[in-house]
Amino acid sequence: MSRLILFNKPFGVLCQFSRDGDRPCLKDYVEVDGVYPAGRLDTDSEGLLLLTDDGRLQHRVTDPRHKRPKTYLVQVEGEADAAACAALAGGVALRDGMTRPCRASIVAPPDWLWPRTPPVRFRKQVPTSWLKIELREGRNRQVRRMTAAVGLPTLRLLRIAIDRWRLSGLAPGEWREVEAPAPGWRAGQDISV
Repeated sequence: MSRLILFNKPFGVLCQFSRDGDRPCLKDYVEVDGVYPAGRLDTDSEGLLLLTDDGRLQHRVTDPRHKRPKTYLVQVEGEADAAACAALAGGVALRDGMTRPCRASIVAPPDWLWPRTPPVRFRKQVPTSWLKIELREGRNRQVRRMTAAVGLPTLRLLRIAIDRWRLSGLAPGEWREVEAPAPGWRAGQDISV
């Protein structure tokens, strides 16, 4: 039976089990042998990370050909508007090519969100906005590069979902094991969480 763990990766934690200097890594939070990340989150990003011991499941979650949706809440510098959301949704030209169309919308600041340590920089004269972005690809630092391309630099980035797996109920650094999907599972199919 495959193992599948949902982990809320805190800000500043390396997305690997091996140490790199004094920086915290997954081993500091998840003491389960034989599991590995299915995908990555940058050190300065937070939120949902899947860990599994099943190489096929890991591949189906991370390979762009399977188009697993990944949903992010993004705090950006500046006032987001409908034009910025339309630009994000239609695809953005980055140095490594156009991004695929995605879903992007302006959302209220999440009232359930924990404070970040260290806190996001605050500048009284510069407003911030929150966006919800759902992608079906996963380039290096893609969300940050997309928001910067439309004039809204990312201040805080939190992944809240991968396909039907949700972050809900997990505080930073917490994890829970869930039932892994059956072999042959496809994006969008119901899965136990």
